[in-house]
Amino acid sequence: MQNMDKKAANVIDDPKSVFNTLTAEEKNILRGNYSCAFYKKGEIIYKEGDKPTGLICLASGKVKIYKEGVGGREQIVRMAKPVGYIGYRALFAGENYIASAEAIEDSTICIFDKEILFGLLKNNFNLTMSIIQSLASELGFSNRRTVTLTQKHIRGRLAESLLFLKSTYGFEEDGETLKVYLSREDIANLSNMTTSNAIRTLSTFVTEGVIALNGRKIKLIDVPRLNRISDLG
Repeated sequence: MQNMDKKAANVIDDPKSVFNTLTAEEKNILRGNYSCAFYKKGEIIYKEGDKPTGLICLASGKVKIYKEGVGGREQIVRMAKPVGYIGYRALFAGENYIASAEAIEDSTICIFDKEILFGLLKNNFNLTMSIIQSLASELGFSNRRTVTLTQKHIRGRLAESLLFLKSTYGFEEDGETLKVYLSREDIANLSNMTTSNAIRTLSTFVTEGVIALNGRKIKLIDVPRLNRISDLG
């Protein structure tokens, strides 16, 4: 429990958190109105159709948000990292979740009480603006991804996805290996293609010297060329 409390405190006090705009008194209110839960890799945090009960923040780990399509095929619509928020569109829209969230590595989430959060929003303009900015950024990202996934060819889509993973999670200490390890199926679902096409295109990138593969580890050897492939579509 002490470890959970520490992670919740990190979520509230982190400079990148939307809660960074709160006063000390308001932060204390939050600290008294949250719950935390641990999810192992592969466990579902919430399912499409579930009703939000509060604002979910990722305290540690990595999470994918995906929607199930025809034939059970997934489309990954978002990836989250600490101290990111997930499911908040549905919360503020007063709707059920339209996608599902799954831990792609061991993760801890904190859920902040909905009524307490709404009370803070009414009284703190800066918090309200921070969340509006987050929603606006999310909308812009979704619009760009829609264009990418519908207009780019397979090579361009996969290159863009690898660059997206780089910008989201960064590199390991070697400065080349992506700091996230996805299955080939997840890479395909992120890039709107079949798993076989993802495997084939990854192999082509290896042959061309753009990337290197070691199991689920992907090393970006030539980022400028990867950018050119993405730009060409």
